[in-house]
Amino acid sequence: MTKAPKRDDAGSAAKERSFLVGGATVPASPLDPGLYVVATPIGNLADISLRALAILAGADAVLAEDTRVSRTLLAHYGIRTPVWPYHEHNAAQARPVALRRLSQGEALALISDAGTPLVSDPGYKLVAEAIAAGFAVTAAPGASAALAALCVAGLPTDRFFFEGFLPAKSAARRERLNALAAVPGTLIFYEAPSRLAETLADLAAELGPRPAAVARELTKLHEEVRRGRLDALAEEYAALGPPKGEIVILVGAAEPRAAISDADLDAEIKAALKTLSIKDASASVAARHGLPRRRVYARALALAAR
Repeated sequence: MTKAPKRDDAGSAAKERSFLVGGATVPASPLDPGLYVVATPIGNLADISLRALAILAGADAVLAEDTRVSRTLLAHYGIRTPVWPYHEHNAAQARPVALRRLSQGEALALISDAGTPLVSDPGYKLVAEAIAAGFAVTAAPGASAALAALCVAGLPTDRFFFEGFLPAKSAARRERLNALAAVPGTLIFYEAPSRLAETLADLAAELGPRPAAVARELTKLHEEVRRGRLDALAEEYAALGPPKGEIVILVGAAEPRAAISDADLDAEIKAALKTLSIKDASASVAARHGLPRRRVYARALALAAR
């Protein structure tokens, strides 16, 4: 990173501190020193606040996860602030430079590809180290794919758990889902289009036929929300093939279940083992009762060995 122009309300740098709204040029004042965490649109460029625009125009530099995407946004609003890359591949090198610039009294804006920074992106360590070093950290809240999806899913919103991306491999993914099975709130996941059908199948296998929603391309021209049971959605997307765009999966919370006795648990496992493998039988029974899959699997092994 190179050092930004010195602040000068009467100089050329000050003239560049502006943004466009409805064709009108709005001046932006230089910011107080510190790190500004700025939410940006997840698709519709109109979903940005006037405060966010003023911060982006008034900062000495914008730290962006993808400079190409960010320059498109800034150009749309006539913002000429320098843009520098800050992403998972260069964070170890870029973070000390950013902290040094903060120590020199600069104002830096941190943005992600889309939505709210630090949500499934590498900004957390920069924020944590800026706070530890005594620099001011300010949030300019706004769009978030996870919250936008929660608003339109039709699932309970009083409690929710954001997991982000699940493991890419099915075995690890199912292991993680089993650990989340008892979470008493709506579950929120991000997923790649190419893995959507298999992830929905694993969700159905581990969590049972819970109500769910798949939100795609939120705020964009082809926005779509499909709602239904996990098993039905898994079959639907297996038949449709990989969709396009950014995807959020939401799953209803685990319902409270009455405790099951050891004798009744053994009876259900034995019944399941008549038609299913040990792995599938234990997964099915565990999902039905909200029990740890490892516990049920161990019992299934013992029963199958008799």
